[in-house]
Amino acid sequence: MSNLLKMPKAQPSANREGQFERFQLTENPFPTEPVNKDSSDRRVNGGIYESDIRTQEYKMVEEAFLKPPQTDRNRLRLGYICDTSYIGRGNGKSAFLVNLVHRINKNYCLDISDEVNKCFAIYVTPEPGGRTKTFPGFVDLIFDSMIQSGIIDVSLAGLRLRAAQDLHPAKNLIALTNGEERDIVQRVNAREWYDNLGISYAEIASSMLENPYLQSLPNEFPLMSDRSAMFHRFVTTNDFSEYYQTLHRGRPRLDFVLSHMVQMYYAAGFNGAYVLVDDFERIPDFQTGRQRKDFAIELRSALLDGPYASAKDGFYNMLLVLHAGVPQLIREAWMTSGLGNRYSLDATIQSKHWIPFGKLSRDHVLLLLKKYLTAYRVPQASCDSLAPFKQEAIDYIADNSEFNAARILRTCWDLLEKAAQDPQRDVIDEAFVRENTDKQNYDSSEPNPTIENQRVTNLPQKAREGQS
Repeated sequence: MSNLLKMPKAQPSANREGQFERFQLTENPFPTEPVNKDSSDRRVNGGIYESDIRTQEYKMVEEAFLKPPQTDRNRLRLGYICDTSYIGRGNGKSAFLVNLVHRINKNYCLDISDEVNKCFAIYVTPEPGGRTKTFPGFVDLIFDSMIQSGIIDVSLAGLRLRAAQDLHPAKNLIALTNGEERDIVQRVNAREWYDNLGISYAEIASSMLENPYLQSLPNEFPLMSDRSAMFHRFVTTNDFSEYYQTLHRGRPRLDFVLSHMVQMYYAAGFNGAYVLVDDFERIPDFQTGRQRKDFAIELRSALLDGPYASAKDGFYNMLLVLHAGVPQLIREAWMTSGLGNRYSLDATIQSKHWIPFGKLSRDHVLLLLKKYLTAYRVPQASCDSLAPFKQEAIDYIADNSEFNAARILRTCWDLLEKAAQDPQRDVIDEAFVRENTDKQNYDSSEPNPTIENQRVTNLPQKAREGQS
């Protein structure tokens, strides 16, 4: 008999139920690792986010940093998003920052500021293990984030489209670029688009270089490198990345990011940028006292009063995410550099640049879990929005997790996995939670560390050691 007709002795049922369908879920909706904006999993990359939990924090950022005109040189240029309690990592600051980047870049702050500002945002995370100790190293990360964000492509497209429209108004190029922005950027940043329209790209490039903001750029700058060439090559983001690698570390790279790139962004129509720095303590945690002071001095120079275009015009606005204890760690360096006088680290002083990040409330926990559960509900689900979790079970989880968002989500993931193994269980009640959480002990010995068992530094102790 042919193998094509033979059947195995054991086969799964054709109508078998998915592991989580009993709970009216397509799969386990909860994350098991920290926020990673580059992940394709929306549970991890910030794609599932309950904005109502952090309405107050967002409003403070908006009023203090996003709405004030970039042309006002007295506006805030440095701010802190800081935990109000020592509950460890995982309180939702990373998710807040990732979604703040998305909110700003959706319309480049034009909608938020009533078109007073056109600004982009980039997300920066210092490398773990002390690999980012110096300010030039920090600037390297800023430039890497610019590359990854695609903002250079957007700027190049804006410069080209504006030049093309000025040279060929009759072609109504704006109408030809309707659609999703990423599609427009890709189209305008391809030489074929100009060839198909019968437009000379050499003319576009020459017109583009007449922008007044580009006149002070060095000839080696990627946009300017072929200014006198007969054939204008098509500059891309890769050219910027490759050029950056040729620059010596230190002042040449600082000039490039803090002055030359600023001039190009101005030419492209932007008047500011927000640099959102997550896990900032990874920098001072590994610095000596002298390195902290040097870093603070260079940060002040870049933002406030140095020789760079970013300082003269206040182009870059920086928000640092600080875990509780970090202010004490960097206070002496900040005061020595003068940053502490302008942007105090004292949480007891009411200041718009200080954004307190509080613990979750019970209502917040409910909103958070509903958001994740709803995202993975089966179509036409007919159940309570918190199912399979009972209210008293969630209250116990929240209390047991000290209202830490990461611990709550990781616990819910674990409980749902355990419940799915019991075919007789369709609810997760308090008794089940007590039985399955009292025995848990997530520690650093686990082979795959998760959000709540990441190494936590005793920052107050670290600060005291640095001052001694």
